[in-house]
Amino acid sequence: TPLYSSAASDVYKRQVFGKGQIAKLTDLVPSNTKILIAYGGGSIFKNGVYEQVKAALDTQFLANEVIEFGGIEPNPRFETLMKAVEIIRSEKIGFILAVGGGSVIDGVKFISAAVNFEGDASEILKKRLLFKDVSKVIPFGTVLTLPATGSEMNSGAVVTIEATQEKLTLGGSALFPVFSIVDPSVITSLPKRQLQNGVVDAFTHVLEQYITYPHDALLQDRIAEGILQTLIEIGPDVVENPRDYKLASNFVWSATMALNGLIQKGVPSDWATHMIGHELTALYEIDHARTLAIIGPNLYKVMFETKMDKLAQYGQRVWNIKGNSTEEIAEKAIEKTVEFYHKMGMKTKLSENTDNFENTADFIVNRFEDRGWKALGEKQNVTLEKVREIVEMSY
Repeated sequence: TPLYSSAASDVYKRQVFGKGQIAKLTDLVPSNTKILIAYGGGSIFKNGVYEQVKAALDTQFLANEVIEFGGIEPNPRFETLMKAVEIIRSEKIGFILAVGGGSVIDGVKFISAAVNFEGDASEILKKRLLFKDVSKVIPFGTVLTLPATGSEMNSGAVVTIEATQEKLTLGGSALFPVFSIVDPSVITSLPKRQLQNGVVDAFTHVLEQYITYPHDALLQDRIAEGILQTLIEIGPDVVENPRDYKLASNFVWSATMALNGLIQKGVPSDWATHMIGHELTALYEIDHARTLAIIGPNLYKVMFETKMDKLAQYGQRVWNIKGNSTEEIAEKAIEKTVEFYHKMGMKTKLSENTDNFENTADFIVNRFEDRGWKALGEKQNVTLEKVREIVEMSY
């Protein structure tokens, strides 16, 4: 069976993990089609990843069979991605290789979906479309350079429409990478800030799927708690010692497992923290992970009554908190979370991250109302008034 096919059952989805695995591109990319290499601001030229990718591809491709597209931004812009869409259409490219972090991979998912989309491609985002037919998208693989989002092993993506300052989503089963190469040793070249962001981003991804309400999926909770405990154990150290392969590999694998869909199966999930946080990034260009650290703890405070039992479980199992009541343990769990974010270099107030934020709550509430987002969270009880309270508490 060919590796690349229009039938979903014929496509092998592979996760290739470990040192030196970029060389396996030779066996993973198709040899009978033009390839577009997509990347971001150029860090892959500094950390040696570009050379490794090119060395692997040069063994089987002529120069005119590989086209490069750089400049995909953090929080990838719709306007930039459409330029790549036009290149793929005009050059009749049949495969995309995303080389970068979550933003590059998310951007490539949009590109993959947009190439054959009929009509205004911005509707993919505005209508949060799901793509399920692999024959309608361009297949793609990834070489991960910055762990955080789990985008290398899931089918979701977030893209910003710069013209309207909207950060919107797309996804669907057709947008899984055909393969992902994950070499933990590439994090050695990352700035400390990006490593901090990666740990907190992955940590919050787990919390969004975990701090909801008690349910019967006991193993899912234990797996989630294991990822949280691992990130707490290694997070501060991997920021200081990214060359330690034990730390690096456990960090990268935790980030992948946090959002590859495993811990979400059969359980409720929230995502209101992300939806509010996305607006802070769109408005103020605050790093995504830092918006989560600003919003998350305050969302737990505002929604305390409905999340208290799960917060207490989290406090007992993850932080080993003792207390005289469920309420006391849950409150301490929020405090420990904020302390961890501070330890990871996060500033957890909006006022510490930007100026002129006084009208932020009004802006976000009005935008959510315009989109019809009037009931968020695992119980659809995060109303617009609750959103306002959460954001104002975050000032």
